Amino acid sequence: MRARKIVTAVAASATLMAGMAGMAVTGQASADVRRDSGTDALATFHRQTPTWHRCATGPADDAGAALDAAGAQCAEVTVPLDYRRPRGRTVSVAISRIKAADPGARRGVLLINPGGPGGSGLRQPLLGRLMPAVAARYDLIGMDPRFVGRSTPIRCRWTTDTPTRSAGPTRRTFAESATLMKELAAGCVQGNRDLLPHASTRNTARDMDVIRAALGEPRLSYLGYSYGTYLGAVYAQLFGDRADRFVLDSAVDPDVYGPDLLSATGPAIDAALRHWASWAAARDSEYGLGATEADVLATVERVNRAAAHRPLRVGGYRIDAHHVPYLLFIRLYDDSAEAYASFAAEVRTLARAARGDAVTVPASLKETLDGLFTGSGSAEDRAGTPILCADRAASRDLESYYRDIQAHRADEPLFGPMTRNLGPCSFWPAAPVEAPTALGNDVPLLVVGAEGDPVTPFPGQRSMHRALTGSRMITLRGAYRHGAYLAAGDACVNATVNRYLVDGVLPAEDTTCDGTGRG
Repeated sequence: MRARKIVTAVAASATLMAGMAGMAVTGQASADVRRDSGTDALATFHRQTPTWHRCATGPADDAGAALDAAGAQCAEVTVPLDYRRPRGRTVSVAISRIKAADPGARRGVLLINPGGPGGSGLRQPLLGRLMPAVAARYDLIGMDPRFVGRSTPIRCRWTTDTPTRSAGPTRRTFAESATLMKELAAGCVQGNRDLLPHASTRNTARDMDVIRAALGEPRLSYLGYSYGTYLGAVYAQLFGDRADRFVLDSAVDPDVYGPDLLSATGPAIDAALRHWASWAAARDSEYGLGATEADVLATVERVNRAAAHRPLRVGGYRIDAHHVPYLLFIRLYDDSAEAYASFAAEVRTLARAARGDAVTVPASLKETLDGLFTGSGSAEDRAGTPILCADRAASRDLESYYRDIQAHRADEPLFGPMTRNLGPCSFWPAAPVEAPTALGNDVPLLVVGAEGDPVTPFPGQRSMHRALTGSRMITLRGAYRHGAYLAAGDACVNATVNRYLVDGVLPAEDTTCDGTGRG
């Protein structure tokens, strides 16, 4: 979930109401398929045999080259555009595979999703290098979800790589934000109108089940991060009898997920900012941002106020109050010393620009600013917006957003105008064709998360855990980051997840890792 990982971290307020809550997990998959289309109509898709080939599409395809170098194979699987009409138009979903390193010990396939929504998953089998015991037992499967990357992509014509913006300090700046969101929505329509209604997570989960069948597997194991936790939970709800070992890392709140998915994150982002500010204050001699946490936060506030008064000149870019909260937010996905140091150097540059000094763009910030102002680089949020809009309708009452922002300016002054701002879905031309999935099942799976996650806050992770009554939860205490398994480098988290994936041992009860094993 950007924003960049759901985040795209790495962004609906109504409670999930529809779906198949209350039904037994066993039989749900077949009931869902029958309602959609009839089992016979999907049999052709289930019986297809993928044709494997090299992954690189040309000399400029770095991701494909990395997969080829690791011994991966790529293929395409055909799926219905609309599962209600499986004999109609089809689309192609790209997948990748690295076979189990120990064929004699192989137990199945593990599909990995990196989040988003909108994140390309083809590279995910490369994670096997970080989890060799798991890679020995599973074929690792990557997937570009429908309309993402190589999978019949929806190409939104944007001059930015993300719609995440602060509404700014005034009604005028809120109106500017609304105008941009309307333009971004329009930029997704041309050439894509017939695809937009079918970009939902429910359809991606159905695609996953077609992939499972095409690979000849009776069951599917899964590792999903951020938005990928919602995708995995929806699969477990629709196809519970086919869900094997599922790990959901940095779970989204299923009651909030949708176009307004960031709306409840303001306090968690602020807590993560304070954690970083304390770190920076202890290194004031190096970064000069302030000798106390309060002093560092005051420096950040001066940057934000200056940008609201007049755009900050950073190289050739003009950074205003719409941009500053976003630039802070996306640097809080990672609480490692390396990431914090890079963030501190960037804030120092912004602080100098706020004083009127001539500054150049830090190397660590250039890619971000290029994407923000030109639309270059990752298309994650461009691809993710159609998914969010297809999953749940957003309010079209623009005043409701402005009232919500105003009501929280006192308690969320920095991040509230960003997290509670409207997005392109408020102007979307296509309504969702299905209600969101109501989660409620007892599939045994593992939920993992960091206590101070600023992107998918801990209370929302707990909500996912409660909805999945067969789940156990691992909490990484004292961590202010997005992503725990592998990403945090915590020996306790990694060992617990590995034991579950390799040996099938689900913890007897919820587990807390204290973070002392972080490398």
